[in-house]
Amino acid sequence: MPRRSVKEEKNIYFQSREAAGLTREEASEKTEFLSEDRIERIESERSAPHPDEVLAMAKAYGDPLLVNRYCSGECPIGKKYVPEVTEDGLSAIVLNIIDSVNGLSANKDRLIGITADGVISEEERPDFEKILGYLDRVSSAAGTMKLLLEKWME
Repeated sequence: MPRRSVKEEKNIYFQSREAAGLTREEASEKTEFLSEDRIERIESERSAPHPDEVLAMAKAYGDPLLVNRYCSGECPIGKKYVPEVTEDGLSAIVLNIIDSVNGLSANKDRLIGITADGVISEEERPDFEKILGYLDRVSSAAGTMKLLLEKWME
């Protein structure tokens, strides 16, 4: 069994590798192209990982959430457009989806009224932004469910 680190400040890559029960040597073998030294530099935050490296680590560690954490927390584009996924229980995720869909359903007629003419007026903007919030919640909850199911099915 690999030794556990006593380092207190562990970044997401370090935590994910340890949760998978892998040494850096084993992680290097499983990723097929990352050296132990490169993994150490990423984990010690002396080097930022490249997207292909994050994908390889996520696959090797059986942790698809690692990709989301990278995208939502480190990637300049993802920080703006990718919501962070949390490991809520499946029932909480389903309830969030149902609540969001219900909100959309309740505002369906208003959305049709706002968008029918192809123009969103200043008076319509607050209602439209509220409806977009429901869409964002549905999207985020669906993404969360997809990532967690990937993790649980490995």
